[in-house]
Amino acid sequence: MNGDGTMTLALELSALERLANPEAVFDDARRWSKYVGVVSDKPTYVVTNFTRKNRIRQDFFSGPRGKGESLESVGEQFDTDRHVFVGTTDEDADLAEEVGWEYLPIEDAADAAGWEMAEPEDEAEPEEPVRDDWP
Repeated sequence: MNGDGTMTLALELSALERLANPEAVFDDARRWSKYVGVVSDKPTYVVTNFTRKNRIRQDFFSGPRGKGESLESVGEQFDTDRHVFVGTTDEDADLAEEVGWEYLPIEDAADAAGWEMAEPEDEAEPEEPVRDDWP
């Protein structure tokens, strides 16, 4: 069940993707947040696939709307004392300020909550094809 907290927490999809265990993050956040959800500018199916794969039950998501419109709508629908947006970019911080939400970078949120960040994926150099027919 939702926590007794008086906070609505929105996580940007790219922020969730940087966490080692998004499902555990949602479970943890529910202990101190009343509502927890995902916002993104990506298509709905991308968010849905990610949340299903990670067994995340969200109270709201951006759907076909962009992040700004979603945050405004969630802020109006979910009456809590605080509305916090966790993101990854300066644009996310600007957007939070524009719509009246508090902003927290994912690194700061993870540090404060004890969430484990995922290991960054090394971008492997493309391998040169090996030719067996060359003398």
